[in-house]
Amino acid sequence: MMKEEYQSRLNTLLADGGRKVLGIVGPPGSGKSWLAEAMHQLFPTQSVVVPMDGYHLANVELARTGKAGRKGAQDTFDSAGYIALLSRLRHQAKDEIVYAPEFRREIEEPIANAIPVHPDTQLVITEGNYLLLEEGHWAKATSYLDEVWYVEVDQALRLERLVKRHMQFGRTQEEAVEWVKVTDEPNARLIEATKGRADVIFSW
Repeated sequence: MMKEEYQSRLNTLLADGGRKVLGIVGPPGSGKSWLAEAMHQLFPTQSVVVPMDGYHLANVELARTGKAGRKGAQDTFDSAGYIALLSRLRHQAKDEIVYAPEFRREIEEPIANAIPVHPDTQLVITEGNYLLLEEGHWAKATSYLDEVWYVEVDQALRLERLVKRHMQFGRTQEEAVEWVKVTDEPNARLIEATKGRADVIFSW
C-alpha cells in the first residue's frame, strides 16, 4: 500500500488532465518496478509503465563491444534511443500510438514494440537507473519528465533482492554474489550520487 502523502502528490500531478511523464529512479534492487506497478494499479485505465530497460543493448552487441560482463552499466543501453522515446511520449500526436520496447529477464533480451502507449494515456510511468545522470544523452532525460522520484530502501534488503533475482534467472549463488559485487554495486554508487536531483525521495 502506498502512503497517503505519495498518493496525494500523484493526484495533484494529474489534476489538470494533461499528459504527464513520471520518472522513477534508484539503484538496482531498490524496488523501482514494484513502485511503477503500484502507481499503475492506482490509475489502471489512465496509466502505462514504460521501463528504461527496454533499451538494453542486445547480447550480441554487448559481446561484440566487449561489454557483456558489464551489462547494466550506463554505456550498455541505447541512451539516445531512450531519450528519443521520451521526446515522442512528451509530444505524442493525437493520431499516433507510440510503441515502446520491454526487457524480458527470462531471455535477457529487449523486445521491440511490446508496449503500446495510446495518445489518451494521461500518465506515463518510466522507471530506470540513469534518469538523473548528468552524462551523455542521459542528461536530457529530465527535460521530458514532469517529476522524478528516487526510490530508497535498506541496503541489506536491496542486496538480498539482487542476489535472489540473479539466482532466479540462472546464476548460482556464488555467481550472483560476484555479479552484484563487481557489476551492480559500482552502478549503484553512480546512481545514488544522483539522488539530490530527485523531486521526491520515496521510502518503502
